[in-house]
Amino acid sequence: MNTAGNDVFFLTLGAAMVLAMHAGFAFLEAGTVRKKNQVNALVRVITDFGFSTVAYFFVGFTLAYGISFFAPVSELNLLNGKANGYEMVHFFFLLTFAAAIPAIISGGITERVRFWPNTLATVVLVALVYPFYEGLIWGGNLGYQAWLEATFGAAFHDFAGSVVVHAMGGFLALGAVVLLGARKGRYAKDGRVLAILPSNIPFLALGSWILCVGWFGFNVMSAGNVEGASGLVAMNSLLAMVGGLLAALVAGRNDPGFVHNGALAGLVAICAGSDIVHPIGALVIGVVAGAGFVFGFQVVQNRLKIDDVLGVIPLHGGAGLWGGIAAGIFGLSSFGGAGGVTFMSQLIGTLTGVAIAISCGFIVYGAIKVVMGIRLSEEQEYHGADLTIHNISANPEQDMAAH
Repeated sequence: MNTAGNDVFFLTLGAAMVLAMHAGFAFLEAGTVRKKNQVNALVRVITDFGFSTVAYFFVGFTLAYGISFFAPVSELNLLNGKANGYEMVHFFFLLTFAAAIPAIISGGITERVRFWPNTLATVVLVALVYPFYEGLIWGGNLGYQAWLEATFGAAFHDFAGSVVVHAMGGFLALGAVVLLGARKGRYAKDGRVLAILPSNIPFLALGSWILCVGWFGFNVMSAGNVEGASGLVAMNSLLAMVGGLLAALVAGRNDPGFVHNGALAGLVAICAGSDIVHPIGALVIGVVAGAGFVFGFQVVQNRLKIDDVLGVIPLHGGAGLWGGIAAGIFGLSSFGGAGGVTFMSQLIGTLTGVAIAISCGFIVYGAIKVVMGIRLSEEQEYHGADLTIHNISANPEQDMAAH
């Protein structure tokens, strides 16, 4: 039995499932934005994936794990002493995580961001910023994990990326959204919040469903091999997802946007501890994440007046932060978990990721804003990113008939 081949097949399936999640990001965004910005949302998500692949292949993956692909194929097939080109499909799997960073940020900055400056930010973040923290946590770089273990008794545990992927993406978006400023017509001069309605609730719901299904590849396949695959991860992911959506249903008073994003908040939060918490703990983590998303969304939009269109700061940032810390509570054996974690390591590891994300978000988008500008002109924003950037609308035939 070729275990290396089985592991390659296992990770390829996982990579394909997470790749499919990018369709979920795309439709969630296309359904939430106004009709005049749907094409731009779809194009940005897929092109960001393309640029992320190149950036991660040439720079990011090497920065995080010290593995380079500048070698003959005979050597590539046996990188790290693993047969069947395992490290190449491992790259593919981890790339789909890295590319989630710009896909997450996209939802916050949509409807008014310029195309090429945003692309430049994607390349910088996926080549340098994300792999730096990824390398600290998953690559063992700079002795960070060894220091946490020596000081607090355990390394920082983030099984599938509550903090490494989601909190990183959500809090990188904070700088981008603040520096861009709110969409025209979002806030009145007297401070009132004006509603900008989503264009297509079925698209939004479809995006959420695609993400929910793909997430089981995101979490279960994070084991990295067939032998490590765990039914506990699958069950915990399921219960956290359900806890999130039911809590958001109640807290959000039947609002479909909150319901469909509440499921995602639960899934974001369970990533870190999905392999060590008890299923009841997973349900609680999901409930807190779903309710927390609804509350966080309202605080960000209404009190702080930050126009985060899809709510990615509370969804990925807030729920990711909660997930990282929650693994240090519900993962403890005293809470029915598997143990091997400490609260302090989870707290410090999480806050380190959040601090890197917030600071680098402001630095990267701030520098690009100064050098080339990041926002569409008022006229371009009025006409919409679809016609301004791509010269076509989401429904060209209907729009032609209307004129």
